[in-house]
Amino acid sequence: MAASLYIVVEGDDPGFDIFVNGHALARNEDALERMAGRLGVDPLLEFFSADENSMALLLDQGGGNPEWVHHLPDPQWFDPASGLVTVRALIDFLDETPAALGSETAQVLSELREYERVLRKTAQRELRWHLAVSWR
Repeated sequence: MAASLYIVVEGDDPGFDIFVNGHALARNEDALERMAGRLGVDPLLEFFSADENSMALLLDQGGGNPEWVHHLPDPQWFDPASGLVTVRALIDFLDETPAALGSETAQVLSELREYERVLRKTAQRELRWHLAVSWR
């Protein structure tokens, strides 16, 4: 089962495309977390929050217990500026150290740049966001 880290923007329709594949980021999350620690920024999963929609997707994909949905806390929402600090630090580091993730570096950089695009638009519209996980 392949995981994907994707961005959820607050509200029904933010008015722009928020899709980011997120498979390479999920595959390399442990390495990215260690990298963020060395760079002194929050790891990506610090921006994770489960909400009813993301948990419903998980359940539709055959994972988890349907009772979870009834016990979820309210989703946490984050300022896009905080996420941009992390994303830009990771991009800068990987640009300077292209061998850091081996053959995955190019794909991770591509997805991080898509995150940067989405978070910039989220900030411009004064919306909030969080990360969610999908398993396929």
